[in-house]
Amino acid sequence: MSPLYFSLKELGANPVVWHVGQHEELAWPFYEFFKISPELHLPLSRKKEMLGHLSALIMEKLDSALKASDVSCMVVQGDTSSAFIAALAAFYYKIPVVHVEAGLRTFNEYDPFPEEKNRELISRLARWHFAPTKQARKNLEAEGIPDDAIHVVGNTIVDATLWAAEHLEVNAQPFSELRDFPLKQYEEYCKSHRLIVVTAHRRENWDNGIEDIASSVKATIERYDDVFVVWPIHPNPLIKKAILKQIGSMREQDKNRILLTQPLTYPVMLHLLRDAWIIMTDSGGIQEEAITLGVPVLVLRETTERPEVISAGGGAVVGTQSKGIIQWLEKLTNNENIYNSMRNCQNPYGDGEASKHIAEILMKSL
Repeated sequence: MSPLYFSLKELGANPVVWHVGQHEELAWPFYEFFKISPELHLPLSRKKEMLGHLSALIMEKLDSALKASDVSCMVVQGDTSSAFIAALAAFYYKIPVVHVEAGLRTFNEYDPFPEEKNRELISRLARWHFAPTKQARKNLEAEGIPDDAIHVVGNTIVDATLWAAEHLEVNAQPFSELRDFPLKQYEEYCKSHRLIVVTAHRRENWDNGIEDIASSVKATIERYDDVFVVWPIHPNPLIKKAILKQIGSMREQDKNRILLTQPLTYPVMLHLLRDAWIIMTDSGGIQEEAITLGVPVLVLRETTERPEVISAGGGAVVGTQSKGIIQWLEKLTNNENIYNSMRNCQNPYGDGEASKHIAEILMKSL
């Protein structure tokens, strides 16, 4: 959302950032990197994992904030629970809702969960729908969204990724987040190894999926001695436990080729993505960052709301079972033509001008 924030400011608007206090340790480094300071911080005293508890906390905080505010519209992005609750809270105050990254669908209401239903419900509440692709527009039209409310603009994540890559300055100090691998040693390792970056956090993968992914990573390291894996672990303790169950049983001689880290700041993570041989992830946004950076991505899910990544040739949906993941790693290892084709596909999510288009449409409409 940061490119949209600055695009609106350039056109004379007064955008106000409200930070809903989820994943504090992940959020604030982003604000620092993009030089944005939220005008409102809504800390959440979360005591349970239940989604109902989270939703109630967010609604209560936003309801109070909206009651005391005077805003022209509420802009939400994507499909998080906080985005859906923010849209609903704004609707209660008859404040028009702007949905950035609208129209993404897997057509499976429980995969991803609860994101698929969140974005459907946001579409019922929004006045402006900024779709990243023509397929996203078709999805919205099929649900009865008026044609004049939908605008195909690309995705702001492309804007953010391109801007960040241009301004990326990774030096020894921030790169020390990787602990055992200072920048110089990391760069030497990448010269002689294929870097695989792994992320996994989806709720639908909590039961067995995360552990299966970790099992495939373990098998890959044992099979290929030129592979080096960096895996930033989501702060959820259930996820960490599932990963360590598999990685902890690795042979000692292989453990030096996998680095499990705490969540990384955006500059360091972007540096890793840019250097990667491939990316393995169940994240939605990273699928788009991968194709923007020209790195093949294996989607660790059964479905994706970003089929354009697959149809463009930039990635494959491989699920979480070791067999499917390892088959794709073998294919990319043994077939240079397939690998190079995935690296050089055209980005279906725009040219980095989405934020400019959104800002111009909103300013004209408001």
